Amino acid sequence: MIIVTGGAGFIGSNLISALNARGERDILLVDNLTNGRKMHNLADLNIADYMDKDDFIALLEKPNFLNAVTAVFHQGACSATTEWDGRYVMMNNYQYSKKLLDWCLFKRIPFLYASSASVYGDGSKGFRVERDCEHPINMYAYSKFQFDQYVRSKLPAAQSLVAGFRYFNVYGPREQHKGAMSSTAFHFNNQIIEHKKTRLFAAYDGFADGEQLRDFVHVDDVVNVNLWFLANPDRSGIYNVGTGKAESFNEVANTVIKWHQQGSIEYIPFPEHLKGAYQSYTQADISGLREAGYQKAFLSVEEGVSRYLDSLNGKK
Repeated sequence: MIIVTGGAGFIGSNLISALNARGERDILLVDNLTNGRKMHNLADLNIADYMDKDDFIALLEKPNFLNAVTAVFHQGACSATTEWDGRYVMMNNYQYSKKLLDWCLFKRIPFLYASSASVYGDGSKGFRVERDCEHPINMYAYSKFQFDQYVRSKLPAAQSLVAGFRYFNVYGPREQHKGAMSSTAFHFNNQIIEHKKTRLFAAYDGFADGEQLRDFVHVDDVVNVNLWFLANPDRSGIYNVGTGKAESFNEVANTVIKWHQQGSIEYIPFPEHLKGAYQSYTQADISGLREAGYQKAFLSVEEGVSRYLDSLNGKK
């Protein structure tokens, strides 16, 4: 059996879809379905069983719980970068992850988990997987950083795969339930349909209107990386998962406008509440990923956003 935590979420449900495409059906999906709208991500998937996250955590402490697990994809987390309840975030993103990692290490089960590029803070020290570059600026980022630190302490003695992936700006199908936390491609698409214009942040942090830069990575590429590491269990470590190329929000918006063959861009003042807690530039250093042996090319914004819009708007 394969376990996917956060399996009803964005990346988790895409992982299950890819596993299904490979013929995998013996999958335990773990999630919290308080937001029942996430079920739309599951309607076309095939799983063996569903378990609530709290029940799953409690059962992990029982010695004979699930003895035939072949891999754990740990994608479940509180992903809101605007959440400042530190106790809540650490319980969901740190303590839960520690318990699951320890369980996997004890049973020698491959453990592949979602970290985040947010651990690099404002990016002023670079985006390399090195302690000197890591300086989280919100609670979500801190919880991910601290778990990476815990993983680093366990890696030298690990006798099974432990692979952490610092996702950059992921976009693609099955993210509609995330609301405000959905990707800019998703929001820009809706804005063009409803208002015939996209809304981007005006100049901020030394960047011109809409020229803040992010490493936008399609969810298909994220899934491909996860599955490659599952097939290469001797590649334990923490890795950046991005395209390695920063592209502007203007580029995303213009790709959406080009796809719809209509629309314009409106620039709005940068929000006060985001100042000091916002990444104006991200670009993954993927040298570690390449050195590990992953050589597949990543989709550009034009390629990936166009593919996403085809899916989002029912063209494919």
